[in-house]
Amino acid sequence: MPKKSTEKVYSPEEIAARLTASLPDWTHADGHIRRRYKTANWPETLMLINAVGFLAETAWHHPDLSASYGWAEFALMTHSAGGVTDKDFELARKIEDIAGWRPGGEDGALEGKPKS
Repeated sequence: MPKKSTEKVYSPEEIAARLTASLPDWTHADGHIRRRYKTANWPETLMLINAVGFLAETAWHHPDLSASYGWAEFALMTHSAGGVTDKDFELARKIEDIAGWRPGGEDGALEGKPKS
């Protein structure tokens, strides 16, 4: 059996304050912080899941996920600590960065896939 974590578990009030300050599109429900992302289609949903899967596996911190044709939802909590910890906020921030990035921005040469 894995050892119980000694990480700080945030109270609901602390979670609400942190989400408001830095992750306003995320919510707190059922012991997790969570966000549903709308996607354009099934291939985009799968690409998002795979990108988040890479982040999560590399960080060794794995979200619960649900998905359908045009959306993917990620729910984070640190199971070994029994609640939401810094690990969850940090992974949520990484998910935001990757899910929100689009080519063609002002700081890059990547133009994105052609429109058909």
